[in-house]
Amino acid sequence: MKFLKTLQLHQYFFGFIFLFGYAQSIQGRILVRQTVDFYTFTPEAAIGTFIESCIVFLIITKLLKRFQRSNELDFVAVIKVFALSLLLYLFVANLISAIIALIFNTWDRNFNGNVFLNNNIGNVLDVCIYGGFFIAYFFYQKNKNDTKQLLSYNKALADSKIAQLKMQLNPHFLFNNLNALDQLIEEDQSKASDFLNDFAELYRYVLEVSNEKLVSITEELVFAQSYFRIMQYKLNNGYHLQINAPKEVDGFVAPLALQLLVENAVEHNLGTASHPVNILIEITDQLLVTNNVAIKKKKKTGGGRALQNLSEQYALLTNKPLEIIKTEDSFTVCLPII
Repeated sequence: MKFLKTLQLHQYFFGFIFLFGYAQSIQGRILVRQTVDFYTFTPEAAIGTFIESCIVFLIITKLLKRFQRSNELDFVAVIKVFALSLLLYLFVANLISAIIALIFNTWDRNFNGNVFLNNNIGNVLDVCIYGGFFIAYFFYQKNKNDTKQLLSYNKALADSKIAQLKMQLNPHFLFNNLNALDQLIEEDQSKASDFLNDFAELYRYVLEVSNEKLVSITEELVFAQSYFRIMQYKLNNGYHLQINAPKEVDGFVAPLALQLLVENAVEHNLGTASHPVNILIEITDQLLVTNNVAIKKKKKTGGGRALQNLSEQYALLTNKPLEIIKTEDSFTVCLPII
């Protein structure tokens, strides 16, 4: 049963081996007999060669497992395996021939000098040819499996890293808004109550997307607008948000990406009623978030971590990097649309 499963699993390779042996038998018969008839195409020689090649494969497999002490197998070990396989196969082949010769009393015919030498030269060539095929196929399969494992490992590592980055963003969102709530409680308890209700609704969204790698741009636009509205409790008319986007937007972004960029513009720039900070979210072939620059005199310590976090997420999610464009008058973050 195990042999049949192996044949089914590697059916194309074993099919190739059988067809190669069949072609080899046809060529040999034509060269020896110098004629082509029905016997030339009978498959019994190919079946015999196939069985012999399977014995070679079994010997090589056992030796490879013995020599492969780690995931690596160096060139010297492969040569040793091949040489030992050749010796073992010659021993097995001659032992089987000897037993058959003794049973059918054909020792003198099968084990005279010329026949013995020719048979063993043929055996050496068969091991070199079919053993070479098998070793090449073995390392092809090994390389394919190693590549799958590496891709799986890299995916798991990327997923873990993204989850870690999100765990940093969620508290960041929470603490910043709790600070805003704390200020409102001192200034206006009514506004603080409204802020708390709106913030609870927003934080529900934060929790919902915390397990997602990507969210739709439409969802993020709605969330960014809602977030900016609750920030207006604290900001008054010093900051304006404008969104230029088509009615239907295809594509995805990292969760909380737009909220983070809006917050970044607010945290690092001082807006007043006479000189407001204008934040523009625009969608072209990518997603642009731009604000005019009005740097606060007292810079926030430890700033830039959230933006770096977002950049790292995009490095894991897509091969298109997040781009930052700074000028004297403006600050723009370009997000690739995924």
